[in-house]
Amino acid sequence: MAESALFRPVRAGNAFEETVARLLQTVRLGIVAPGEALPAERDLAARFSVSRDTVREAIRSLTDAGFLVSRRGRYGGTFVVDVLPSRGSGARIEGVADAVPSSPEELEDALALRDILEVGAARAAAARALSATDREVLWSRLKESSAASIEDYRRLDSRLHLTIGELVGAPSLVPLLADNRMRVNELLEEIPLLQPNLEHSNEQHEAIVLAILTGDVERAAAAMQEHLDGSAALLRGFLA
Repeated sequence: MAESALFRPVRAGNAFEETVARLLQTVRLGIVAPGEALPAERDLAARFSVSRDTVREAIRSLTDAGFLVSRRGRYGGTFVVDVLPSRGSGARIEGVADAVPSSPEELEDALALRDILEVGAARAAAARALSATDREVLWSRLKESSAASIEDYRRLDSRLHLTIGELVGAPSLVPLLADNRMRVNELLEEIPLLQPNLEHSNEQHEAIVLAILTGDVERAAAAMQEHLDGSAALLRGFLA
C-alpha cells in the first residue's frame, strides 16, 4: 500500500518537485531500502504520469544531493546509497548554508502562513489598478529574478515576492511577508538548489506576474498557489 501511495501520478503543475519529493519519501520511508534499485526510468515515468526527462532530472538532482547512485553494466541502474545523508544534509552542498533542520511543526506553520499571505497578496495585487510605475517595477523584478545566478537567486526571488506584496497597497502586509519569507528562506537554505526547480520557478513567476498585470485575479491566485506548492513539496521531501 505504501508503494502504491508513493508511486502514484503526481500533480502536473509541479511535476519535477513532486517527483523529487516522492522519490525522497520512498527512500526515507524504506520503501526502496539502502542498496536497492529504483524501478526503471520508464516505469517511474508511467507510474508518476510524467515524462522520462522529468524522472531523469529528478534522479540526477537526488544523485547530486547524495541520496542515489547510478551504476552501469548488466546489473546497472539507479540505486539508493548504502548510507543515507542525514536530515538537512543539503546544508553541506556548495552554496547552501549549514543549519539545523526545523521541526515538522515549524515547517508546516511557515508554509501555512506563506500560503495565506502570498496567495492573498497575488489575488489582491491583480485586483488593483496598477500605475505605469508599478507595472514597470514588477516586470523589472521578474527579469532580475529570471536572470539571477544561483548565488543571487534566493535574494532576487524574495525581492519579486515582496514587490507583489507592496503592490497590494496595505503597508502592514509587507512586514508580515518579510518575516515569513525569512523563515521560509532559512528552511530553503537547508536543501539543495536544484537547477530544474529554478527553471520551473521562473516559468511560474512569469505566469504570476502576467496574471497580475492583466488583472486576472483568479489566475494570479492559482498560479501563486501552484508555485508555493512546488517549493513546499521539496521542503517536505527533504526536511519533513
